[in-house]
Amino acid sequence: MASVRPGGGFFRPDSRPARDLSVLLAASTLEGASRDQPLRWLDLMAGCGIRSLRWGLEGRGASQHPVELWVNDADQERGPLLAANLEPLQSCAGVVLTQSHQAAERLLREAYLEHRFFDLIDLDPFGCPNVLLQSTLQAMRFGGVLLLASTDGRSPTGHDRFAAVRRFGAAARAHPSSWELALRLQLAALAREAWLLGRGLEPLFCFSDGRTFRVAVRMRQRIRSGEEQQLGFLARCDRCGDQAVQAMLDLQGWRPCACTDGCGRWAVSGPLWIGPLQDVGQINGLLEISDQLDAASSTGLSEGQDRTLAPRSRRMLEGLMADPGQPACCWSTGELSRRLQLKGPPAIEPLVAVLRASGYSASVSGVMAGQVRTNAPLGILLRRCAEFGGKDR
Repeated sequence: MASVRPGGGFFRPDSRPARDLSVLLAASTLEGASRDQPLRWLDLMAGCGIRSLRWGLEGRGASQHPVELWVNDADQERGPLLAANLEPLQSCAGVVLTQSHQAAERLLREAYLEHRFFDLIDLDPFGCPNVLLQSTLQAMRFGGVLLLASTDGRSPTGHDRFAAVRRFGAAARAHPSSWELALRLQLAALAREAWLLGRGLEPLFCFSDGRTFRVAVRMRQRIRSGEEQQLGFLARCDRCGDQAVQAMLDLQGWRPCACTDGCGRWAVSGPLWIGPLQDVGQINGLLEISDQLDAASSTGLSEGQDRTLAPRSRRMLEGLMADPGQPACCWSTGELSRRLQLKGPPAIEPLVAVLRASGYSASVSGVMAGQVRTNAPLGILLRRCAEFGGKDR
């Protein structure tokens, strides 16, 4: 069992789910890969190297497929620590390890110029990653997977509207589903950069802990039919809580909100991604890969668990699988209960069940706790919520 020393390298134990899922994504690139061509995995901002080490020890499982593992961190002083932590990979058959200390932009541009394309890139910077999106996508192989993180929590959640315009080219307004708003703005930024290259983009999963916002996407060689319809706007009336969505290609006048006196006003966010956030089939495949990796290997990197997926990572992935992320309207049960003056939020599972029984799509949000995703009109949603709690007297 290998171990890792964090040293001065950035390491957060709470980010275990992200590392778990990156291992599964690495393993997923092995499926159907040609043995004549080694896979290339790039840990662009490696920190102490824990993610790269897990890729090499766990991600390959029992596979003998050759892998070129590129581990980069711009801080050269971190080199000895990184080399020591990656030492177990030196004896891994089929793994060619390259350690570098370049600025991310330079490494990506050189890779593109040298036709060195990657099947998996993990980009986990401080702040907003958008300045690196174009060069990152250019360095990806068709069908490659990008796991992208952002710690810019203010601009895409509506708390710094000027920064949202600068970094995302979009309006971001305060919203009860702020985590989802941030993820959809990030996906829209990625999609626009991919489309500039004539490439398509397919979200695999999106999640957040409120501090870091993470999306995983697959880059396609071509833009799929109707893909541009996934770019649009999300509107919300703070007065009555109503929500509405429009695709950019179909944009026209907004309908009236649910305010009975006609004095409500829409606050519009976007352009953002209004399509699915998760690929249910892909997530199910990752869960199957997890079981296969656990069965195939008894050695790896200990993070306090004996399985690739920690229990909380599995719960999160199962929650995402139950919530594809459509429609884009997500409602806080806490807010709904306050508007109804209920004693507390309604039980969310029965609420989802009754909405489905009424003919509407509904699911428990996998992005934020205590939220229901549905296309039911606000009036119907409020009436159904009232059935699951009594009003204060």
